[in-house]
Amino acid sequence: MMWGYGWGWLGILWMGLGSLLWIGLLALAIWALVRLLGNRTQAVNPPASVPGPSAMEILRQRYARGEIDDATFTQMRERLEGGGM
Repeated sequence: MMWGYGWGWLGILWMGLGSLLWIGLLALAIWALVRLLGNRTQAVNPPASVPGPSAMEILRQRYARGEIDDATFTQMRERLEGGGM
């Protein structure tokens, strides 16, 4: 006889499925929160960029292209090397 024990094994099965449902929803909410916050921190701290050419290299390129004359190149090179101050 089942004196008021309800649904028996079927009730235990429904309770188990209900618990799994809530655990799954909680895990989904945590995953979504971590994903949202993870993207936000990446946007705030972008990866470091690749360093460009040095000032001396840019000066040499400008001189090689003929953008500056010999006197200007010499004066700017001395300033970059620290001797012109």
